[in-house]
Order: sequence, then structure tokens, then C-alpha cells
Amino acid sequence: MASNFGAIRPGGLRLLRRALLFAVLLFFCSCSSTHPTGRPGIGVEQRGNILNMKHIASGPVKYVALGDSTGVGVGATGGGYVARLFKRIEPVRPGSSLTNLCFSGATSEDVVRNQLQRVLAAQPTFVTLGVGINDLTHGGTIEQFSANYEMILEQLTSKTGAAILLLNLPDVSTAPRIPPPLREQLSRQIISFNARIAELARKYSVAVLDIYSSTHESLGSHPEFFSGDGFHPSDAGYEHWTDEVWPVVEAALRE
Repeated sequence: MASNFGAIRPGGLRLLRRALLFAVLLFFCSCSSTHPTGRPGIGVEQRGNILNMKHIASGPVKYVALGDSTGVGVGATGGGYVARLFKRIEPVRPGSSLTNLCFSGATSEDVVRNQLQRVLAAQPTFVTLGVGINDLTHGGTIEQFSANYEMILEQLTSKTGAAILLLNLPDVSTAPRIPPPLREQLSRQIISFNARIAELARKYSVAVLDIYSSTHESLGSHPEFFSGDGFHPSDAGYEHWTDEVWPVVEAALRE
């Protein structure tokens, strides 16, 4: 046994470690699809958003949400950040509507294949996009993620007049279900994905809510922000996310 491990070359060992990382992350983190049909290096220039989000057109808001299980609210009883955000929009803009296209397990490729055309058809005035953790935990490359993400932004900015808000990847490296030996590498990968989101946001002049910094600072000291599965946010966790998102959206509603 010892001699066999010793025979692995450095490059092979790196591949083995990477395979182990994704295997364990898939086991602990992955959400099975239920398709219905700190801060240095992340590229975020200020806490909150890179650019001020454009004004949301006057009148009732047509809010369409794209993304994964955090948009659905897996781990909580009162919905995710999407439902909670909409509850805050309604009193400000009576008659507003919500179309939540998020589903558990969604990757950026799923957004392109199963959500993008539907959001274009809905003619939204406000769109949120929160996706990427499943790309990472399913072993997707940053190049694949970037290509999908850019396609989404290109279509949204060219074919809708919606105000768009991106949520970058939260720092889930401290989640109880993540084995401690894998946390540092996962954290580095999240930072890399977020840097790419920031680059694309600047290219398409789209606002980014830096949920990474908020969760990096809070999750380690607030275990109550995690649900019983040890990975997804709890009701308190989603409410914390919504508290971070709301000021940016509220400003866009009132301008």
C-alpha cells in the first residue's frame, strides 16, 4: 500500500487530489436536480455592488429569478432570497409579479438550456441571477462556467431592458458538511469563480451583489445561518442574504 502511493508522480497526485475533492464535494454538497419543466482576489471593488444597479422601470415590477437551490429556498421553510426579496418589493410597487425559474441543482449550463429563453419571453423589468456553486462542485471548469455566464449576460442585456443584479458565489467553504481538509481549496476556487463574475459584470455593465464578503465574514461565527443539512442556508441565513440584497434593490426602485 505505502509503496503504491509513493509511486504516484506529483502530477498524478494533484489529479488524484482534485478527483477526491470533487467526489467528496458531490457527496456532501450536490443538490439533485428537480427540474420543474478575507475579500482579496474576488475582483469586487467595493462592498455591495460593482456598479449601481440601473433603475427598475416604474410601475409594477416583473421580477424573474434565475439560478439554483438558493433561489428556491432549499434548507428553509419560508423560501429563499428570491421569495423574501419579492415580499419587500410588493409594498413598494403594488401589483408586482414574480416568476421564479430557479431549481435545485442548477448549473450555469442549466440556466442557458432551461431558464434563459423563458426569462426572455417573460419580458422582465428586474432579473436576479445566482448560480455557480453547482458548476464548481460538479467539476465544471471555470472556462465552461464563463462561457455560459457570458451567454446569459449577453442575452439579458441585449434582449431585455431589465435591471439586472448578479449574486456572486457565497463562501460555503466553512459549511459544516465540508470536510476541513478541503475548505481551503474550495475557498480558492470560489474566489476564482467570483473574479470571473466580476470581470463579466464590468464588461456588460451589470451590478453584482458581493454576497461572498458577507458570508465570508458571517458564516463562520453564525452556525444558525446553516440549515439542518449543514450546507444550505437556514431561514435565518436566507434572511441575512436578503438583508444584504435589499438596499441595492430598494435604491433602484426609488430612483
